[in-house]
Amino acid sequence: MKTVLVVEDNEINWKVFERILTKRGGLVAKHTEDVETVLQLAHSQQADLILMDISLTNSYYKGEAVDGIKITQMLKANPKTANLPVILVTAHGSDWDREYYLNRSGADGFIPKPVIDQTDFLAQIQAQLVKPPSSSLESLSLSQA
Repeated sequence: MKTVLVVEDNEINWKVFERILTKRGGLVAKHTEDVETVLQLAHSQQADLILMDISLTNSYYKGEAVDGIKITQMLKANPKTANLPVILVTAHGSDWDREYYLNRSGADGFIPKPVIDQTDFLAQIQAQLVKPPSSSLESLSLSQA
């Protein structure tokens, strides 16, 4: 069973995501907004995908407040976690926001809140869960060259 780590500071949003992920998606859902826990779970491969809220009010790393963009940048910069899919979830849902936050963070996807279409929400998550890691694609294309 695949595990989705939800990094979210709003308890209601977490409960909504948990219900959709577990009841409708058949996935395991974990939750935290603690940066050290996010990094530890990612490094130990205890999450197959991360849903990352952009605006985190209670998340600190080494004494500094950090948001979901910064945490995603840290994950994508580390070779051990760079291939872990991260989907941003945010109330900032315009097309401009989407491109800006994806480019700035290096995230793999973007879902605006509130989640209205649960089927589409799960489809986006499932699409990321079945993608082969990019390093496998690179090694495949290199071996064929």
